[in-house]
Amino acid sequence: MAVLEPVIDHAFHYRERFDGAGLPLTPRLKLAVLTCMDSRIDVFDILGLQVGDAHVLRNAGGAATDDAIRSLAISQRAIGTQEILVLHHSDCGMLKLKMEDFVSELESETGYRPSWLDEGFSDLGADVARSVAALRRSPFLRPGTPIRGVFYDVATGRVTEPCS
Repeated sequence: MAVLEPVIDHAFHYRERFDGAGLPLTPRLKLAVLTCMDSRIDVFDILGLQVGDAHVLRNAGGAATDDAIRSLAISQRAIGTQEILVLHHSDCGMLKLKMEDFVSELESETGYRPSWLDEGFSDLGADVARSVAALRRSPFLRPGTPIRGVFYDVATGRVTEPCS
């Protein structure tokens, strides 16, 4: 079943109900959120945010990759965000993925080995702590930036803070 056509058609009619004119470039709360691309995570609802409140960055696992750090550095230094929240979750697809097997499969299928190797993870709380630590160590983010990490349970909706 093709989904692109109805999704694009919906986008073409978006202007009919658009009410975001006048929002400033700098997010209202000066907050950036790094989270997973998992479609079960409604970042705005979970965190009580509105459009214009925060920058939301998503990738597989909500990982503090070079590209995520690049985006966060731009968010801070060029656009004015001041705090960062890392939001990871239960039942993450990255838990099931054997990264070395995945990379080998990609290389076998395409003839190219990707440069974006990721170590994967097996302990969700430890991964939140690892991501927060990686951001705190980054020379590209402003020193002393408040950075916190939380964990969202997709089965219960509960949010906990395994590290601070």
